[in-house]
Amino acid sequence: MTFSLLDISALVWFIVSWAGYTAFARRKAKDTDCIARGLHKHRIYWMLEVMTRGVRVGDAALLANLERNIAFFASTTLFVLAGVLTLFAQVERLESVIATIPFATPPNHALVQVKLALLVSIFVMAFFQFTWSMRQYGFVNVMIGAGPLDSDGSNDNLKAYARQMATVQDQAAHSYNYGLRAYYFSMAVLCWFVHPILFISASLFVVATLYRREFKSRAVLAITAAKGHLQIESQVRETARNHKIVS
Repeated sequence: MTFSLLDISALVWFIVSWAGYTAFARRKAKDTDCIARGLHKHRIYWMLEVMTRGVRVGDAALLANLERNIAFFASTTLFVLAGVLTLFAQVERLESVIATIPFATPPNHALVQVKLALLVSIFVMAFFQFTWSMRQYGFVNVMIGAGPLDSDGSNDNLKAYARQMATVQDQAAHSYNYGLRAYYFSMAVLCWFVHPILFISASLFVVATLYRREFKSRAVLAITAAKGHLQIESQVRETARNHKIVS
């Protein structure tokens, strides 16, 4: 099993790109406005509002919609896995297809199997992330069902409970995000079947795309601005509540 230095370098670059961006995004989200940071604040406000509602059917419907999206990706991942595993029995045919692609490197039988194994590993990990995300959203449903009513939103104990619900929901969203990220990077692995240089370029492109969407997109600007509006509204309500208590 002989691999070229370029193939090994491309694989190392891919792993470093994925792991490095994950660590970078997690650290940067702590002090920089981004989708993850903004939505975490929205989830806190959402769960605080949930505690003041006697009827929570609408909230349950919203959570069910989120779970359906994740279930779609989880089931799709199984189909993709079945397709990739089938290719192990068709390696020779896959090599003949690769050989017809212009500028593609000559296919290496063992290396093609390694590439397929990498795809299998990625989609297995994605499946675990999606199913864990679904379970955590189920936990949030249980916590909402167990949460007592705080009609005027003045119970500090229930506010803390709402923040814990938001934390569980936030973890579910992170797992969903990790699963989607696996799909993004699997697109880069497909380029490895053509040429390792294309694989390196695709890995860099995926990182740049993820960074732009999670930190620099118009959605981030809108979510951040909306967070400010919710904060102002929360302060107004808190002030009015305090005046009511005093009077």
